[in-house]
Amino acid sequence: QVQLVESGGGLVQAGGSLRLSCAASGRTFSSYAMGWFRQAPGKEREFVAAISWSGGSTYYADSVKGRFTISRDNAKNTVYLQMNSLKPEDTAVYYCAADPGSSYYLWSEYDYWGQGTQVTVSS
Repeated sequence: QVQLVESGGGLVQAGGSLRLSCAASGRTFSSYAMGWFRQAPGKEREFVAAISWSGGSTYYADSVKGRFTISRDNAKNTVYLQMNSLKPEDTAVYYCAADPGSSYYLWSEYDYWGQGTQVTVSS
């Protein structure tokens, strides 16, 4: 079992930055690939970024590529999402997730989820 707790969300102006953190419990964190997803009101949950268990491979949605960076610290059982050049369309609840199956990009493939953290970007 893995429990995930996100933090770092908030209100920021367009062009600003935020850093989300996802703290995981459990001794097997370092064996899991991790992902970040987001869901805006009235929209489906969408993939944002993912990282392999070692941190050696990262994956991004086209909409955030070049602006967001996913990273992890296995010694701290934490995965991060650095978000720069934020846009109003980035406004959503952001979720971290662990242990995807065959695809990093599909939310349904992940076994464990955090409760989410709200990110609001004002124009």
